[in-house]
Amino acid sequence: MSKPLVSMCIPAYNNEEYISDTIESILNQTYKNIELIIVDDCSKDGTLELIRSYEAKDERVKVYANEKNLGMAGNWNKALSLTKGEYVKLICADDRLVPTCVEREVEMFERYPSAVLVESDSRLISLDGKGKGFYKRYGRKPLVDGRKVLRAGFFNKDYFGAPQANLIKRSAYEKSGGIDSSFTYIVDYEFLAKIAVQGDIAIIHEPMNEFRVRHESNTGQVMHIGSPKNRIYLEEHRRLFKREQKALGLSDGAINVAMLIRRFRCFAAEMYLLLMVRK
Repeated sequence: MSKPLVSMCIPAYNNEEYISDTIESILNQTYKNIELIIVDDCSKDGTLELIRSYEAKDERVKVYANEKNLGMAGNWNKALSLTKGEYVKLICADDRLVPTCVEREVEMFERYPSAVLVESDSRLISLDGKGKGFYKRYGRKPLVDGRKVLRAGFFNKDYFGAPQANLIKRSAYEKSGGIDSSFTYIVDYEFLAKIAVQGDIAIIHEPMNEFRVRHESNTGQVMHIGSPKNRIYLEEHRRLFKREQKALGLSDGAINVAMLIRRFRCFAAEMYLLLMVRK
């Protein structure tokens, strides 16, 4: 039997410097039955020309150029809407996958039919590709109730991590309704939360992907306590916590505790970026 199609999505905007690394890490996967959807959101650098060169060389690559800028949520939804695979993955245009990532993720779906999401640990890398540590997923078991992971993340860290660490079952994506454009800074977290509450999560406790960190990135700005972006970021978390309050059995007091923990984690993340990551 043929292996199921896996749709990989790169929403691109001014990513000329790093997007080749991302694309090549996808095209060099040991799992070959993939399609790569790249949607350029009116880049002002050479991103569009660069990604079109890959489309000309590999029939699995499909490039789309927006006529007007859709913003993060809009472009991510556009990319997802163009997919045809049984499984889908979003990848930011400066992150990478290890060669066996997709193969291992599909194997986990085959092993655990109740899973709606497969995720793995991440290796953190600097702008020049040097290792900067690891981001671990939830617990040690290979299969966990998605609600349990989501609830634990409210009081600890975002166990979903960046988009490239997750492979999503198509039926769960369609049921979720996609990414909520009313969110600005936690669009991937909000989206994956809607996936997680639908079933189990299969977890590969190995780094199957690489997340590029940098102090001057949007993430770095959002983590700065007291900044306008940080205030919006925290308010979006409160809105998400309230939305899932009943489903996860959270009291108002528990949500207040979760918000205090989120503020502390912003401070810790900002210190990490200042001390450990080259600007």
